[in-house]
Amino acid sequence: MAKNIFRKAKRFPKMHLAVVGSLSFIALMLSILPSSEVEATRSQIELISPKALPEAQLPVAETTSSTLIEHNEQTSATTEVAEQPPAIEWQRFKVKSGDNLSKIFKRAGLGAKDVHKIAQADKKTKHFNALRPGQTLSLHIEDNQLITLRIEKSLLESVEFSLTDTGYQQETLVLEPEMRQRFVTGEISSSLYLAAKSAGLSENITMKLAEVFGWDIDFALDIRKGDQFRVLFEEKYLDGKRIGDGDILAAEFTNNGDTFAAVRYEDSNGDVNYFTPEGRSMRKAFLRSPVDFRRISSGFTRERYHPVLGVKRPHRGTDYAAKTGTAIKAAGDGKVIWRGTKGGYGRTVIIQHGGNITTLYGHMSKYNSKVKKGSRVKQGQTIGYVGMSGTATGPHLHYEFRVAGVHKNPQTVKLPAAQPIAKKERANFNKVANDMIASLQQKAIEQLIASESRAAE
Repeated sequence: MAKNIFRKAKRFPKMHLAVVGSLSFIALMLSILPSSEVEATRSQIELISPKALPEAQLPVAETTSSTLIEHNEQTSATTEVAEQPPAIEWQRFKVKSGDNLSKIFKRAGLGAKDVHKIAQADKKTKHFNALRPGQTLSLHIEDNQLITLRIEKSLLESVEFSLTDTGYQQETLVLEPEMRQRFVTGEISSSLYLAAKSAGLSENITMKLAEVFGWDIDFALDIRKGDQFRVLFEEKYLDGKRIGDGDILAAEFTNNGDTFAAVRYEDSNGDVNYFTPEGRSMRKAFLRSPVDFRRISSGFTRERYHPVLGVKRPHRGTDYAAKTGTAIKAAGDGKVIWRGTKGGYGRTVIIQHGGNITTLYGHMSKYNSKVKKGSRVKQGQTIGYVGMSGTATGPHLHYEFRVAGVHKNPQTVKLPAAQPIAKKERANFNKVANDMIASLQQKAIEQLIASESRAAE
């Protein structure tokens, strides 16, 4: 057969044979080499990630049975990862006045046995005995069985009771808020409260500001028009929403021409106090005023007309007029050496501070039930409440300050300072204080520039 074909080929002219040979060679090469389209497709697969191509442009490749199996396994794995546990369906109940756990469980369709079971997990902590109106209880119930109960103590803290094989287990859940710094400055025209409110300070931060500088400034008597303040403090945010105030980080207060500065510092033991930039404590050993008062109704004087007895006699203390029931605080750390009725003083508490200082608090309406004779009290601790027991014409606190038995004017007596920064804390404190004061001043400059820019517009 081959010979016949060869013989027939000899019959064609040489030119024809050359053409046929060329065509045969081209056909052979095409059968061996891939087409340009196939080569282009391979280039696309190698150089372009499939994720970079729209689905319609992805190259179509031959699929073998092994490829299908591998693809199915990957799809199955992806499905397993993507599957999420079903969301818990919580039933939420607002605690009403007079509510207890039994009443709330009854509204949820649970019975006395459920109350008993979960109460066993709360024997020591007694969270259910301290439910307050407005609190929220969240219950997860499945097939009429309580699986989880959550008590919201605050926006950041909740207590959760979860069902296990051995009963309900208790766990405290605490969320960490995001802390953001804020700077506020203001000038007083009538009172700190109004100036702070106008500047955008919350009542809480305003009270903290008064506490920080309360050792050096009497905010009821010393405030002057034109006094100024600067405050750098933190605010708490949760999920992008402001939920409350943090701490004052640094502050300055100018009162009657004198400027006081304070920096917050937490030492290596975790104790937090406020200090001057030089490291002196902002705290003194005693509160200047042991009660939040409306006015001073009587000051310290060697002779005054007594409004009840109708005679002239010395007034060896300061009378702070305040609403009945206003909390009276211990002016300093000490020991209660008297708690009871004391003549014209009425219900009285006397505290011994160290070796030679005592403070007296008279005309109380009632005592703090936890404070007894012999009790140790801390500065700022409530020891009783304003009243008008004894010889008094109106509700007020009569406050005396004695040094070695001698009466001193509570408003002017020099108060001893608390301990300064410890030597071992000095280097770290200096860094913190310098950074905070620099930040306070920088933000004041930035605010001034921004204010001038707005005025120029």
